[in-house]
Amino acid sequence: MAIQIKEIKTLRERKRFVKFGNDLYKHCEFFCPRIMADELMTLTPTTNPASEVCEQVLYMAYQEGKPVGRICGIINHAANKHWGKDEVRFGWFDFVDDEQVSFALLDAVVSWGKSKGCNMLNGPVGFTDWDYEGLLIEGFDYLAPVASLYNYPYYQKHFEDYGMQKENDWIEFQITPPYDIPERMNRLGEIVAERSKVHIDPVKSSKELVRKYGLEFMDVLDSAYQKLYNYQPMTKRQKEFYRDHYFPLVNFDFTSIVVNEKNEIVGVGVGMPDISKALKKCGGRLFPFGWWHVLRALKAKKIEAFDLLLIAVRPDYQGKGINSLIFLKQLPNFTKYGIQRVETTSMMETNNLVQENFKYFNYKQHKRRRAYIKDI
Repeated sequence: MAIQIKEIKTLRERKRFVKFGNDLYKHCEFFCPRIMADELMTLTPTTNPASEVCEQVLYMAYQEGKPVGRICGIINHAANKHWGKDEVRFGWFDFVDDEQVSFALLDAVVSWGKSKGCNMLNGPVGFTDWDYEGLLIEGFDYLAPVASLYNYPYYQKHFEDYGMQKENDWIEFQITPPYDIPERMNRLGEIVAERSKVHIDPVKSSKELVRKYGLEFMDVLDSAYQKLYNYQPMTKRQKEFYRDHYFPLVNFDFTSIVVNEKNEIVGVGVGMPDISKALKKCGGRLFPFGWWHVLRALKAKKIEAFDLLLIAVRPDYQGKGINSLIFLKQLPNFTKYGIQRVETTSMMETNNLVQENFKYFNYKQHKRRRAYIKDI
């Protein structure tokens, strides 16, 4: 049957685009619905700060009037300049198990990208490194945390049948937290603090963090991640947006701010209670009552699962054991909240330095995600 590809332009069409991504998985027990309001904000140029450096196009595929797929084409000009490439990216790529559908959507993005001077197709990735990236190729029987992603196993065959090849893999760990801090970690923390003249600043709220450090928290993230796959140096607007949008949601029991003797931030770590079950209850809709499920999960006194969102160390302090202080700040609260398992976000399979962070814990690598590339 014929496939119709339609470019998405209006707000009403964007809402359908976002809704399709959740509807396709509504019977999948491992999928965590994406927050529809956040998705709309990201996919609307006037509300996404990445639009300063990105162009985008949205397409949906229809078959007999029924939506059967979607895709977002992206050109991040700042990232292309940073890495010396001419790539068109794609993300938000979801489809029924029909290669006519997936190929037609990819063809639409390729055509758009070539019209803009691009010579390579790359994905699935987002506008920036702060969006979802990578195709899940291992770990389909684990619930996806809100900061991660999920896709059906059949996606991989579609990618490879289209002629796409692996460019980068990320792996994820599931950790069983210790209820007693390992003695060697305690000792390492003492040595690191003394040798590097650093300490934990016990910041207790987002307002205090912003008052004391302004955008310095975001500056550390930016400098720490410069060498990571596809990273785009953040603009001032992006830093302000991520700070203002996400900091108020942070539980500072699970936030570590490491500073030096000049009170400069040199390392940060952030985690949050897993809210995937809350989002499943509301289907990703915060209104009218979904916010209550999410807020209840964020403010819970007992937490079964915890998402370790990020760890970042300023480049001139990397390799000095700063991560040990980040964990020492958080570990006592794992016991306090009764956390039974910790899910990491993705880390590049070649990033041995980051993987070393978890050598003190009982962990297993349970997921793998992949970014693909193709000449066009």
